[in-house]
Amino acid sequence: MQVSVETTSQIERRVTVQVPAEEVDQAVAARLKDTAKNVRLNGFRQGKVPMTVVRKRFGGQVRNEVVGEVMRERYVQAITQESLNPAGYPQIEPTVNEDGKDLEFVATLEIYPEVALNGIEGTEVERPVVEIKDADVDQMIETLRKQNASWETVERAAEDGDQITIDFQGFLGDEPFEGGSAENHELVLGSNSFIPGFEEQLVGAKAGDEKELKVTFPEDYQAENLAGQEATFKVKVHKVSAQQLAEVNEEFIKQFGVEEGDVEKFRAEVHKNMTREAKQAVDNRVKQQVLEALKKVNDIPVPQALVQQETDALKRQAAQQFGLGEDFDVSQLPNELFAEQAKSRVQVGLLLAEVIKSGELEASDDEIKAKVEELAQQYQEPEQVIEYYLSNDQLKTQLKSAILEEKAVDSLLDQATVKDVEMSYEEALQAAQQQAEAGDAEDGAEQGAEESEDDAAKQ
Repeated sequence: MQVSVETTSQIERRVTVQVPAEEVDQAVAARLKDTAKNVRLNGFRQGKVPMTVVRKRFGGQVRNEVVGEVMRERYVQAITQESLNPAGYPQIEPTVNEDGKDLEFVATLEIYPEVALNGIEGTEVERPVVEIKDADVDQMIETLRKQNASWETVERAAEDGDQITIDFQGFLGDEPFEGGSAENHELVLGSNSFIPGFEEQLVGAKAGDEKELKVTFPEDYQAENLAGQEATFKVKVHKVSAQQLAEVNEEFIKQFGVEEGDVEKFRAEVHKNMTREAKQAVDNRVKQQVLEALKKVNDIPVPQALVQQETDALKRQAAQQFGLGEDFDVSQLPNELFAEQAKSRVQVGLLLAEVIKSGELEASDDEIKAKVEELAQQYQEPEQVIEYYLSNDQLKTQLKSAILEEKAVDSLLDQATVKDVEMSYEEALQAAQQQAEAGDAEDGAEQGAEESEDDAAKQ
């Protein structure tokens, strides 16, 4: 076997392989002989079909099968021989494929880039410093009360924050439009769930009122036939309900895993989980800044095969997020929607892998166990969670990767100038979320900043 390698770009290689004709022809002859033993043709007994007939009838098909197998085998041998590290699958094309001639094929492939890692010295990283105060805990408990609130019918005019039950129908001119009507719809005034101007005109309405509302759809409204259009809504009010916040009593407290129903223990639990969320937000904000700085000083070529793999993963993630169902064909989603995000994630992954490799970073069994125990504290039965994680090799591998990533980020942070900035709990969560949405540099970077507030009381 003869192999030659042509460099066509930083990360693309064109590998030409020649396989002796004798080797291929012998393999084809052996396969035809095996085929002849089982072939059934009219006029011949099984296994008695003349080889000339077998070759004429099946020769082309058999040669194609053999050549395909030979090319795959020799491709693996060639890249091993030439020490090539392919990223994704190659394109393999035979260039000479005839009886009696050496088989020649060309494999075009992308390889992982060689990374000469640049550090992030001189980068300024802003690190929030967050103190959870009693007022923050009070606000969180108030949020939890609202999330568990009930609605009580009142005999008065509707106020901002009330829930009204309405029938409505929308018109463009004198014609009703599709999707513009509903019956017994429950609407919280001030929630901004309807188009601008709709909810405001219902403040002051009472049960039994019938109103005619004039509104204008936004220019960027998703339904093109309604965008920018003036519309009229005829609304009938059935009921006005006021929000009744949940009382912080023993029953309420037990919902959040504090079985004793003690208020002080409940506040301590909320404080603990807010502290955990704040730490996640701080870590994610710092991490995003470090990774953006790393990308900025290391503009490496990214294999398109890896970008496509990541694009497909993002499509599946989006389909799951929007509830499109397991049978949904993700290929219907345009690559362009995910390409930049996918490229960024691949670039960060390659750079972090080099940081881990060059720094000889490791994750010990004790560190993995400690990470599991940390995660398990978020659940009501942590011992079960610990046992589940430690008995699952796939989950342990994921945790190992997470630990190595944290160590890589910490090692990069040591190169930067860190500026501590005092922030409130809410400011820290909002800042981390905004930066994650703007950067979206790698999988999982937004997770801590996007957790819902009711998680603050979860065990």
